[in-house]
Amino acid sequence: MNQRNHLGHTARKRFGQNFLTDTHVIDGIVRAINPQPDDTLVEIGPGLGALTEPVAEVADHLHVVELDRDLAKRLRHHPFIASKLTVHEGDALKFDFRQLCQDGKKIKVFGNLPYNVSTPLIFHLLTFQDSIENMHFMLQKEVVVRMAAGPGSKAYGRLSVMTQYYCKAVPVLEVPPTAFKPSPKVDSAVVRLIPAPPRWPADNISMLEQVVSDAFNQRRKTLRNSLKRKISADSLQQLGIDPGLRPEQISIEQFVEISNYVNQHGSVEDNAAESHD
Repeated sequence: MNQRNHLGHTARKRFGQNFLTDTHVIDGIVRAINPQPDDTLVEIGPGLGALTEPVAEVADHLHVVELDRDLAKRLRHHPFIASKLTVHEGDALKFDFRQLCQDGKKIKVFGNLPYNVSTPLIFHLLTFQDSIENMHFMLQKEVVVRMAAGPGSKAYGRLSVMTQYYCKAVPVLEVPPTAFKPSPKVDSAVVRLIPAPPRWPADNISMLEQVVSDAFNQRRKTLRNSLKRKISADSLQQLGIDPGLRPEQISIEQFVEISNYVNQHGSVEDNAAESHD
């Protein structure tokens, strides 16, 4: 039996396809999503319909975003649920999720995400956080751990800060490789993301992203070194932040304070360039 073949479809490596087959796991995920008949539900990467079918049984309607042309066609001709589906064939990384919000009603997003694009896809979805009620995703377990990690932990990084800036991240259940065909080489987990207005709003979100990215790109260095192009050690001390700390010791609130300071006063690099002009 070909491990990559399931229900007559061969999993494609380039799309990172691993099909969920364990009914206990599927039931657990559907319970976590808790679909209601009048919800605006959106599934990313429905694949062979392991989650699509049980969710569509409860829901009045379901939007699905599928990149694989064969699978999109298969869903359009599904024997039981085709009439309940709107199939959006294309790349979820380029999809405008806001267009699915009708009458001011937020959407609920879920999916067994291809692990090779999960992080950029999460960042893309976070840009629509004001249109999303909640998200449930199957991801590599390590990614879920990073999303939910707090300061002081080795797993805490850029993904933790930016996810928790926009959302509450709650690990829901762990999933072994045996729940899939073909079996991935890693453990998986389901995470619930609940968007909420930021507790510490950034004046400029792209500046926050830059500061967090610069800090964690050189995570072994202290802030004095990793952020020296953005902010001086003296300025960090003015904010009550020890420049000798490493990025994983800095809270989301402190990252926002740093980015707001740089946004208001200009970066060390830009100010130096201006003084030379």
